[in-house]
Amino acid sequence: MKISRRQIMALALVAPLALSACQATYRNHGYVPPEEQLSQVVVGQTSQSELEGLVGRPSAQGLLTGSGWYYVGSRWEYFGARQPREINREVVAVSFNEAGTVSNVERFGLERGRVVVLSQRVTDSGVTSLGLIRQLMGNVGRVSAGQLLDQQ
Repeated sequence: MKISRRQIMALALVAPLALSACQATYRNHGYVPPEEQLSQVVVGQTSQSELEGLVGRPSAQGLLTGSGWYYVGSRWEYFGARQPREINREVVAVSFNEAGTVSNVERFGLERGRVVVLSQRVTDSGVTSLGLIRQLMGNVGRVSAGQLLDQQ
C-alpha cells in the first residue's frame, strides 16, 4: 500500500485538530471579587455606594431594595463532545442594614454538591437571607444551555 503526498498532507492537517479535541477547555462565568478587594469592605461602616466603588456592582441583587448584593462566579469544563460540567461555583453575599451600610459579608462555595460557608463577617448573630444563595448554589446540573435558549 502506497501513501500519496496528498494523504500525508491531509493527515498532517487533521492530526492536530483531532488531538486538540481530546483536551479539556475551561470557561469562567460571572464575577466574584477577590479577597483583596473584599478585605477593604468594613462591616458596619462601608456604605452601599462605597461598596460599588470598591468592588463594583453585582450580577444579582436581593428581592427587596437594598437587602443584599450577590456576586456569583462559576467555572465550567468542556471536554470534546461531552456535556459541559460545572467544576466550581462561588457566591459572595453582601447584606445591608436599613441605613444602607454593610451588615454582613459571606463567601459560599460548592463542596461535593453541597453549599458550604467559606468565610463570614457578620455584625448580628442571625443570617436570614439564605434563600437566594441556596437557590443559586443548588441549581448545579439542573439547568442546561438548551433550556435557557428555549425560554425566549
